[in-house]
Amino acid sequence: MTETASMTGSSTELSGTYKLDPTHTRLGFVARHAMVTKVRGSFSEFDGTLEIDAADPTRSRGSVVIKVDSVDTGVAQRDEHLRTNDFFDAPSFPEITFTSTRVDVLGDGRFGVSGDLTIRGVTKPVTIELEHTGAAKDPFGNDRIGFEGSTVINRKEWGVNFNAPLEAGGVLVSEKVTLELDISAVKTA
Repeated sequence: MTETASMTGSSTELSGTYKLDPTHTRLGFVARHAMVTKVRGSFSEFDGTLEIDAADPTRSRGSVVIKVDSVDTGVAQRDEHLRTNDFFDAPSFPEITFTSTRVDVLGDGRFGVSGDLTIRGVTKPVTIELEHTGAAKDPFGNDRIGFEGSTVINRKEWGVNFNAPLEAGGVLVSEKVTLELDISAVKTA
């Protein structure tokens, strides 16, 4: 595999099952607010698994389940609003899920991970470009692997429709939202 040369360790060492480490992983988002600034948020409760085949990355897979109630933008009032029916409707749809369906090798340690993203009970395909950021044994003896990447979605495609017009034109919240991933995963098998 040509990609192995850009990864630390051999294919055998990197291949395996990994669990996302929630204390060192950020699953976040960025949306424009009031047409002038960006608001960033993330989710603190999630569970995810990666099945890495370093010899043939196209055979790799991943999935994640995010607890919507764990949304955090640093402003409690905004977080409560995001949990309502205006946005995520956490009481009716307590989880956001992503399950990969395909991995494409893009070169230079980059991968196109396509899969099904479910928000508010609506499932749509997305592709996330991920970059392999490294692999190492941590001080506790755990084998770790890292990836980071992002993709842009239109939140209205998932039924997240709330908005308010601004007096000077435009709207309060952008339709486009950037999903950001900074992943650290620990090998379990």
